[in-house]
Amino acid sequence: MTALEFNFHLTGLQKYLFIFAKQLTRNEVDAEDLLQETYLKALTYRDKYVVQYNFKAWVYTIMKNIFINNYRRNKKTKTIIDVTDNLYFMNLNLDNKDSNPESIWATTEIQTGINKLDSEFRQAFEMYNEGYKYKEIAEDLKLTIGTVKSRIFYSRQKLMKNMREYQPA
Repeated sequence: MTALEFNFHLTGLQKYLFIFAKQLTRNEVDAEDLLQETYLKALTYRDKYVVQYNFKAWVYTIMKNIFINNYRRNKKTKTIIDVTDNLYFMNLNLDNKDSNPESIWATTEIQTGINKLDSEFRQAFEMYNEGYKYKEIAEDLKLTIGTVKSRIFYSRQKLMKNMREYQPA
């Protein structure tokens, strides 16, 4: 395929690629950036395209991979490097978008269910949800790892049983 044919096929997909980019990003500006990055990468690696294969699928795969890589990169940039002794910031969520009334109500109901657990079960369960490893919980509570796993398992079971009334039928 000549460079002219390649460019013609690539620009012919612009409308479809932009729609796909908007579906991935859910944002028009980000979709335009993704489309531009896809064009750049497709043109850069034009010599890697094998003529027998589906050109449209090849370009869509490039776009999808760029989106995934950008998503992973953005996820890593939101990671906090915790240098505190007790790793307090390790699982801190910076994107707290659960501020709508339903989310607040559901969180309150779940917390109420957790508070109803027996104290030895609740303590292990809360530590696990805060990000502690089984070994750390076992050492802190002076229990065996098997006991910690068992308590967390039974806590989940009890919570799910108590929360069934809130699940859709």
